[in-house]
Amino acid sequence: MPAFDLATTPIRELNQALHALLPGTNDRAFEVRNPRGSHAVAVGCAAPVAIAVHGPVGYYCGGMNAEAAITIHGSAGPGVAENMMSGTVIVEGDASQYAGATGRGGLLVIRGNAASRCGISMKGIDIVVGGHVGHMSAFMGQSGHLVVCGDAGEALGDSLYEAKLFVRGRVKSLGADCIEKEMRGEHLETLERLLAAAGMGGVKPSEFRRYGSARKLYNFDIDNAY
Repeated sequence: MPAFDLATTPIRELNQALHALLPGTNDRAFEVRNPRGSHAVAVGCAAPVAIAVHGPVGYYCGGMNAEAAITIHGSAGPGVAENMMSGTVIVEGDASQYAGATGRGGLLVIRGNAASRCGISMKGIDIVVGGHVGHMSAFMGQSGHLVVCGDAGEALGDSLYEAKLFVRGRVKSLGADCIEKEMRGEHLETLERLLAAAGMGGVKPSEFRRYGSARKLYNFDIDNAY
């Protein structure tokens, strides 16, 4: 099991080792110790490996992830799993602003709370938050799912496209063109699947409400032309 101590090893060496992995490698599990808030930890991974990060990280941990399973045993700074393509990123603590921004695939799990703009411009990523999310989460969300087991801040889903939002707690306010929608059987099944994948199978899908786009902002209306 390759191990990197970032107290003595430059972050560049860790990322270079992850980028240099060849198909069929026997190195399938990596340990990262003493990250001490380092930025860009394990970015651009493109191999099906497991990476355990023991401690808090700074900006963009797990950014552009493809195939790797990254677990952060601590909290994460802004942009965790930004532009993720596939694989999983699990944050055992809290996440700062714009977690999962522009993510195109994969699963981001935040056991604690997420700050503002969680899932901003999400494009296919699934995000499950065990706690609360801050204001303007899922802003301009295009596709994918945001599941919030706690409360949501102001302007949830502002300028939303087709991302699907599920909130168990209270929503302070909905953003422009975001409305509450009917929870049907297929949505309960999706919720059950996502909660199980996130290790939160004990949470009942029936306790959530569904939110989505009213589809009025991104359609041309001749009455709005000048």
